[in-house]
Amino acid sequence: MKPLYRVGHFVCSAVARAGFSFSVFGRENLIEEGPAIVASNHQSYLDPPLIGCAHQRELHYLARKTLFDHGILGWFLKRVNVVPVDRERGDITAIKTIIRVVKEGHRIIIFPEGTRSLNGELQRARSGLGMVIAKTGAPVVPVRLFGTFEALPKTGGLKLVPVSMVVGQPLRFTQQETASKDRNLYQRLSDRVMEQIAKLRIPE
Repeated sequence: MKPLYRVGHFVCSAVARAGFSFSVFGRENLIEEGPAIVASNHQSYLDPPLIGCAHQRELHYLARKTLFDHGILGWFLKRVNVVPVDRERGDITAIKTIIRVVKEGHRIIIFPEGTRSLNGELQRARSGLGMVIAKTGAPVVPVRLFGTFEALPKTGGLKLVPVSMVVGQPLRFTQQETASKDRNLYQRLSDRVMEQIAKLRIPE
């Protein structure tokens, strides 16, 4: 890890354990080397750093380009693998950025739903994830977070409650699956990942 990323990882991990009793199930399913997509449900601003804490190696993240204009925050984001995305130019710009990062051999977090849930329930996946899968052929690690909505919902208000992360077995798509001429290919691939996310449960 780069020095600043390592410091951030240490601090976030300490806060996650102390403040949210953060626990990870299925850690053996994480991909720590080579290109991969970590696909997770999205309930809170806490989701990206918590997913990062669960990994032993660096991940890449996406963030609004405007955040990089804020002094210290922008300086920090540039040094911890956060890729700026210009939302004003549309989702296709973000997708192209993700494809480039994955093809360079990195692992990146993608939230198939596109935005945080307003009620904590799973939303339908958007087709963008499917496009990334088709264009890169990278394996996808399905992840589901429990408790982050209660800890910090989209409406605000931080609460120190237990948070858990469940990691499913990686999904690997064949060339035949990703080369289809079906006009609904991207959505179908995204739906398949979202179905796996929905199946994840905290072990009893």
